[in-house]
Amino acid sequence: MAGEARSDCLFCKIVAGEVPAAKVRETETTLAFRDINPQAPTHVLVIPKVHHPDAAALAAAEPQIAADVLREAQEVATEEAAESYRIVFNTGAGAGQTVFHAHAHVLGGRGLQWPPG
Repeated sequence: MAGEARSDCLFCKIVAGEVPAAKVRETETTLAFRDINPQAPTHVLVIPKVHHPDAAALAAAEPQIAADVLREAQEVATEEAAESYRIVFNTGAGAGQTVFHAHAHVLGGRGLQWPPG
């Protein structure tokens, strides 16, 4: 069920402390940690602590927590001293989503091309 931790979800396991992660920031509703396969010098994931399969589901069910994720993504970019950065939400396998727990990628520290790819 959406909102409830799932035992088969990597990010739910990170939130629960069952899987280690290089934490960057944490709030009551969000957790930010470094991506294990960085695509830029700054590559941090910001996730809601509640489980929703993607950003669309999170925004529909819990818009305040979706806003918290976006606010924390901006804070991460500021703390990481990224003058220019990108915040990406992949939604669905066809868009490159590989972990089906809503999350934002904060990318910066190098030039980012458009279109992304």
